[in-house]
Amino acid sequence: MNKVFPQGENDYAAAGPKAHPGGEAGCGPLCCSRRRACLSASLLFLLATLAALIALVTILGLPSRTPGAQACITLTNRTGFLCHDQRSCIPASGVCDGVRTCTHGEDKDESLCRDVPQSLPRFLVAHCGDPASWIYSDQKCDGTNNCGDCSDELSLVTVCPPCGPGWWHCPSTFFKYCDCIPRRLCRDHIQHCSDWSEEYACPGP
Repeated sequence: MNKVFPQGENDYAAAGPKAHPGGEAGCGPLCCSRRRACLSASLLFLLATLAALIALVTILGLPSRTPGAQACITLTNRTGFLCHDQRSCIPASGVCDGVRTCTHGEDKDESLCRDVPQSLPRFLVAHCGDPASWIYSDQKCDGTNNCGDCSDELSLVTVCPPCGPGWWHCPSTFFKYCDCIPRRLCRDHIQHCSDWSEEYACPGP
């Protein structure tokens, strides 16, 4: 049995919902306006984010393309700085000394040398008895009074090994040395130790 539609309703069923002018089917002008507003807001957000990133890069600068600093052991068994070729190990005191040693100059990189010693990796720095003083880590326990108060040679914190084979143990009278002097200074008829032991007991070089 055929269904009979009331007058007017049959026409609507046959034609389907009408599209509203200025928009998609089933969406009036208000709906379309909201969509345009959402798209505009999203675009403004993306532009604001891009502007913030550009400003951040401008202030902080581009990140360094060089890999982080790595420690190594030099041929003299001292703390060193590993160049980016992964083969060259230069002494810690060779970093930021004004002379380019690594092939690509990474030992003079601005990120390392802009605020020495704060900008240096910890493995390159040793602190003296005076908190305001510091030395390179390879200058610690090298027999020389680099700190000026011998804290890099005699401090309980430093714990340096005994004098090496090329040194003579004695209380030095020279500011440059602490409790060891080079054996080449022995028997030169000049006092280098307060007890003169380098003149009568040291066998020489």
